[in-house]
Amino acid sequence: MNKTKAFVSAARLRTLPLSLSGIIVGSAIAAHEGKFNVVICVLALITTIGFQVLSNFANDYGDGIKGTDNEHRIGPMRALQSGVITPAEMKKAMIVTTILTMIAAIALIYVSFGSENSGYALFFFLLGLACIGAAIKYTVGSGAYGYRGLGDIFVFIFFGLVAVVGSYFLYAQQLQFSVFLPAITIGLLSVGVLNLNNMRDRESDERSGKLTLAVKLGAAASRKYHVIVIVLAIVSSLGYLFIEYNSWINLIFLLSFIPLILHIKRVVGNVLPKALDPELKTLALSTFLFSLLFTLSFNIFL
Repeated sequence: MNKTKAFVSAARLRTLPLSLSGIIVGSAIAAHEGKFNVVICVLALITTIGFQVLSNFANDYGDGIKGTDNEHRIGPMRALQSGVITPAEMKKAMIVTTILTMIAAIALIYVSFGSENSGYALFFFLLGLACIGAAIKYTVGSGAYGYRGLGDIFVFIFFGLVAVVGSYFLYAQQLQFSVFLPAITIGLLSVGVLNLNNMRDRESDERSGKLTLAVKLGAAASRKYHVIVIVLAIVSSLGYLFIEYNSWINLIFLLSFIPLILHIKRVVGNVLPKALDPELKTLALSTFLFSLLFTLSFNIFL
């Protein structure tokens, strides 16, 4: 594997559908209210991709230099672990990604708020800095929150609340309670993806001192926690449907529950960590499917 392929692998492009789901849902709600702006949408998607790639680079770097990515890890080999990319090269990639992402974020903020709403602009600029900090500090540094079982909380906040509610606010410049319900759904499904990853790597993480929530809970309790997370995600989206229901068209997104229910069944019956690896892709794509069907459900007018 050459360096270019190694960096592409480290970017983990397969994780992008999950990270884009929150922006899609927030944009769908704005479109449903007649507040959609294609430029804001494109810039929000680009910014989110930047944050996600930065997070993936940082995870590769943090776990690599700490020795968490080792021969005991079940998942695919990481860039630093393979030796193709050096820690210094990964740090440079993180710096470049941070700069490009902040340029996209500043453009997004300017298009959304112009020069009239400087208060909102400053808030979202600081929020962008917080996103960068969260992306890096998951595994990097002595105080990495991913090593203390706090990853689930941060994923819920940034993949769910910030992505959905934040993107909606960029369009509407106002908040309403109902937007938080699909935001909770996306946040919890994203937590589910992280939990699957941590359940798969639970034994190797424990040996490396990475105390994820799955390590703290143990195998059996982690499966129960996973079921609760997915079920609550479904219930939260049903709450939004109850508030916003207008016609049978709004029911389209319920089809996304089918793969989620089948996924729960497979996870509950699983006892082999390695068998959880394909479920990561399944849940991530199911979340993306939810975002697409949600968009159709509230933006088709017959």
